Amino acid sequence: MAPARRTGEASSESQGPAPAPRTKQRPPPPPFYLPLNIALYLCIITNVIAALYAPIQDCDEVFNFWEPTHYLNHGYGLQTWEYSPVYSIRSWLYVSAHAVVGKIGSFAFSSKSAEFYVIRCFLALVCAACETRLYSAICRTLSPRIGLLFLMVVAFTPGMFHASAAFLPSSFTMYMSMLGLTAFLDWRGGQKTAQGIMWFGLGAIVGWPFAGALMLPLLLEEVIISLLSSNMRGMFLGVVDGALRCLVILALEIAVDYAFLRKLVIVPWNIVAYNVFGGEGRGPDIFGVEPWTFYIWNLLLNFNIWFAFAMAAAPLLALQAIFRPKATSVQTLLRTVTLITPFYMWFAIFIAQPHKEERFMFPAYPFLALNASIAFHMVLSFVGSSNPKVPAGSMLPKIKLAVIMSIILVALNAGLLRIVGIISAYNAPLKIFEPLEQPGVVQPGDTVCFGKEWYRFPSSFFLPKDMRAKFVRSEFRGLLPGEFPEAADLSALFEGTSQIPAGMNDRNEEDLGKYTDLSQCSFLVDSEFPSRTVTELEPDYNHEDTQWEQLACHSFLDAYQTGLLGRLIWTPDLPILPEPLRRKWGEYCLLRRRGDVTAKTA
Repeated sequence: MAPARRTGEASSESQGPAPAPRTKQRPPPPPFYLPLNIALYLCIITNVIAALYAPIQDCDEVFNFWEPTHYLNHGYGLQTWEYSPVYSIRSWLYVSAHAVVGKIGSFAFSSKSAEFYVIRCFLALVCAACETRLYSAICRTLSPRIGLLFLMVVAFTPGMFHASAAFLPSSFTMYMSMLGLTAFLDWRGGQKTAQGIMWFGLGAIVGWPFAGALMLPLLLEEVIISLLSSNMRGMFLGVVDGALRCLVILALEIAVDYAFLRKLVIVPWNIVAYNVFGGEGRGPDIFGVEPWTFYIWNLLLNFNIWFAFAMAAAPLLALQAIFRPKATSVQTLLRTVTLITPFYMWFAIFIAQPHKEERFMFPAYPFLALNASIAFHMVLSFVGSSNPKVPAGSMLPKIKLAVIMSIILVALNAGLLRIVGIISAYNAPLKIFEPLEQPGVVQPGDTVCFGKEWYRFPSSFFLPKDMRAKFVRSEFRGLLPGEFPEAADLSALFEGTSQIPAGMNDRNEEDLGKYTDLSQCSFLVDSEFPSRTVTELEPDYNHEDTQWEQLACHSFLDAYQTGLLGRLIWTPDLPILPEPLRRKWGEYCLLRRRGDVTAKTA
């Protein structure tokens, strides 16, 4: 269980009587099982691997963030309705910060795809720094063992693999949640209420406004402690200080959005208004609903056994308080309840929402990892007991070690196998455009079109300079992105972002003006799966040899034909495996119109 001590001082057990003169004092135990620099390197390595290889899971990431960033740096890109000045539910401050990183990267690398990976690696480094800061605070204020378990969860789980380098406000909010939790945990030098409010506020204002709810249990604990210690004045000043910092951040965001939109808007409020008060025919539910079990299965996939421990934290704490009251002081109980509450609260809020998406859980991932670490720490304390009255006390130490190591190894291997499985199954869209970089393949004015594969487009960063992405008609009947007005300089850029685009709506209603005739396409991205039915609007372009030739094809998992295990984790493609365990494949291809160019690739 999380101890009540909240400073970095040594525990009372390590403090004995004053030593005799000239007697060497025993140094206090180190606060870390794994040194901070090693922890940082571990987080950097795992996050950079995600930045380089993780497929983009959500088309919102591309169209709402990568494309506007491409527009800022290159003067053209795709635009969603959310960036229309009419709706204004995406802030230009968040995108602009990433565009600056990409622009700096473009000075060192010539290709736009390298710019994409520079931004991703930057996000990976920021996430690694936040993870290490929180790891340090957990080790110093709770327990080195809890800290080590936390590090294990964030470094080796598929959930963090997806979230660590994703260009999404929910990932940014996750970073800020880690820094905010660090501030509320670490009282070295006094309470850091203002700092904690600032970090959570930054995540809520620039990232996702709903994530501010994660701070409430931590702030409530600060109030209770201030009441008990008669320090309400200090608490009040801290809250005011934090609120003022948040107002400065909000003012900066309003100023930046005014520069781009030529109107005063408060984007966080617009997000809340649309999602909560949108009215009939609007709001998130029009984009699809999921059963209440969605997050249970999703978190089991992304965190495997650690999700089970995270959910078990409260029951285990209650059992420990009942059966081991000597190990559970009131202060320790309050501390632990405070730390495990945010994840339960977030989970309860979002499991009740009809519209569910994996990224909605990102801000709570650090709290899930902390819950799981605290729960497993309590299990280890119980199993490690030598009290013969306790069932685990009579077990042989070797058996205890074998059980614990088996749990850890199963969790680590399950996570790694899923990560490898995701990379090998779904990263074709990140590789398919490489032939376009070869000399003579692309001609001025060429376009690449997307039909049924529109939602897997990885962004214009993967297309050569001045090559445009277009959409052709498919079976999809929702609203596709349009295009920002092209901008040759900074003034034209601000003019383009402030224009009201045609054919946009907040009801996901199809606009026929978003489509291009197939005859205007120089290249086409298409997929072929044995399980997919061919229709008039979604023909098998891969085998229309008279019109198209394959420029590049990569394997893509056929999820409908593959068995459950093959979808969940990586399995080797060996003929000796039983058929239900083998993964089935389709093809994801970049096609070139025959006769468009004379130059052929090798």
